[in-house]
Amino acid sequence: MQAWVRGWAAKRGLLVTNDRAGNLLVHPALTGRKRPVVAVAHMDHPALVVTRTGARTEFELRGGVYPEYVAKARVQVETSAGPRPARLDEFDPATSRGWLVGAHDDAAVGDIVRWAFPPASLGIDGDRLRARACDDLAGAAAALSALDRLASAGVGHFSVLLTRAEEVGFVGAIAACELKTLPNGARVLSIECSRQSSDAPVGGGPIVRVGDASSVFSSELTNRVSETARSAEIPHQRKLMAGGSCEATAFAALGYEATGLCLALDNYHNMVDIDGVRSGKRKARLAPEEISLGDFHGLVDLLEAVALGLDSGKSKLPQRLRKLYKEEKHVLGEV
Repeated sequence: MQAWVRGWAAKRGLLVTNDRAGNLLVHPALTGRKRPVVAVAHMDHPALVVTRTGARTEFELRGGVYPEYVAKARVQVETSAGPRPARLDEFDPATSRGWLVGAHDDAAVGDIVRWAFPPASLGIDGDRLRARACDDLAGAAAALSALDRLASAGVGHFSVLLTRAEEVGFVGAIAACELKTLPNGARVLSIECSRQSSDAPVGGGPIVRVGDASSVFSSELTNRVSETARSAEIPHQRKLMAGGSCEATAFAALGYEATGLCLALDNYHNMVDIDGVRSGKRKARLAPEEISLGDFHGLVDLLEAVALGLDSGKSKLPQRLRKLYKEEKHVLGEV
């Protein structure tokens, strides 16, 4: 992922700097005078990592996947000699560790192990994109697409931060705050792929996320993003998305003005019908993650519109409230 980003940026004359935690900041050579806007997405996705080899190959699960989905799952080990088929065995949810059956000869400590999906299950079908990992590679792709457009147009105040290790507690984002990786005064647009719900479905447009399970994001920035989406006539949703926590919580809590954007995601973390499985009504099954291409393109449009229009003024909400008060205060009598 990091090598791909560096090559992509070099072709466009964009700069890539990394901090000591391995986060990547992709930005134009000339930054401009406007207050910075930084879109943030994470590079990792829940997967397994080989931690020991020998008579048996041990792995560790990194990221949120329920035990029902992990036990006996068929996987492929990404070895230096190419992908090798294997199966999981003896997974312990308490330690997130277990053993691989197969792939012993080529596996090495540090190799990534991912779910084995038939090639026919991946790709584009109408408006749906099905991939091994949309969370958060789709968010990263949208952020870079917006940067490509904006930098080509000479906009210098928009950049992209790609973080590590979000799936184990967004420690990469925390590191970026502690290491002062972001430019001074940056406003953060934290992008995620979040599990869809009945009121936040795939295909309903990109989501302006007002908060998560841990916090409510910066209200002024969130309102400005929403108003920009309406002004630009970009179909979108405005939702809390409280099913989990995201990097916007870390940035907001550690001193940045931050809000969230996300794409609704089907088969979150590759888990099919989570509610049915957790209730005991369905058998656990893994599948590619799915997003809407319309939602994706809408997110790129929204990022571009926000970068261009965020400084056009403050939120219009106070103005609307004062106008309402002036028109209707007669119902209060003498005030």
